[in-house]
Amino acid sequence: ADVLTKAKLLVLNYPNSPTGKTATPEFYEQVVKFAKTHKIVVIQDAAHIILTFQGEPLSFLQTPGAGEVGVEIHSLSKGYDMIGWRIGWVCGNARIVQAFSDVKDNSDSGQFIAIQKSAAAALDDETIPQRIAAKYHRRLEKLVAMLTRCGFECSMPGGSYFLYTVAPKGIVAGEEFDSGEAASQYLITQHSIVTVPWDEAGPYLRFSVTYEAEDEQAEDALMVETESRLKQIQFVF
Repeated sequence: ADVLTKAKLLVLNYPNSPTGKTATPEFYEQVVKFAKTHKIVVIQDAAHIILTFQGEPLSFLQTPGAGEVGVEIHSLSKGYDMIGWRIGWVCGNARIVQAFSDVKDNSDSGQFIAIQKSAAAALDDETIPQRIAAKYHRRLEKLVAMLTRCGFECSMPGGSYFLYTVAPKGIVAGEEFDSGEAASQYLITQHSIVTVPWDEAGPYLRFSVTYEAEDEQAEDALMVETESRLKQIQFVF
């Protein structure tokens, strides 16, 4: 209760990083009700919304009353593969958007104009996000299948280009991993397999399908090589 009296913002992130979970209309309805009751501003980070694989992409602002309590942040980094260029937009409640604009106006001078023009051109071509979403969906299906064959317990995420899975506990007659960090360090140092550890809610690993590959044949070759390395290890889960 004490936290609620002090809280000013509720920050959400769906589709979620790193879990890939997606929100439901019912969840967003509860969020709107909660925000109105406690007079809290909602900020929904929708950076991965185009990479939604379960049903249609769902915006927080589709929820009745959402525009009264919050804003949604969109980005071209994920669904348009403009990672590193850092361009996006904020939409929703006019007063909150104006407040953000006032802060932004005094914190920097905006993005390089070539990036702005590139973003505008990308937004005019609906085939770009469709192709990118299809690419990451295909890669995730291959990754899930490969990791499952190697003993990992995982399934297709609802969105994003990340795969979140329980980290192994150790190796048969070998090392023990007391955290996702320990498992991740073992994979990178001993087998050159890159993961990101997430220990906030238990020992987890985050895999990503943002790797470089010229075509599907190259994607398949990468999965074959990764599976070969993982199958050299007798994991304990």
